[in-house]
Amino acid sequence: QVQLVESGGGLVQAGGSLRLSCAASGSILSIYAMGWYRQAPGKQRELVALITTGDHRGDNTNYTDSVKGRFTVSKDNAKNTLYLQMDSLKPDDTAVYYCYADDGTQDYWGQGTQVTASS
Repeated sequence: QVQLVESGGGLVQAGGSLRLSCAASGSILSIYAMGWYRQAPGKQRELVALITTGDHRGDNTNYTDSVKGRFTVSKDNAKNTLYLQMDSLKPDDTAVYYCYADDGTQDYWGQGTQVTASS
């Protein structure tokens, strides 16, 4: 029903920036929530940021405490693309980042993209 393809990962020095993109295709009109998860080696997968349908002022966004003030999630509905702007990257941000979508029936996942912030 929904396909997700991430891009934009890479290797940067601590303090640098990256922007991840997630292109959605298929039955995209059924999606009511999208977000980013990450999983570091030996760690559990954790939610990084989530964006859901909001009111007339825009969508609602939520972030895990460790990335607040540094990461920004946004969505371009015309392009069916989700973004994660990551600034002031830290070594602890190093992980595989996964795009996520929820259509109310099941979850969808991208293939993951590696983000490495070196010290």
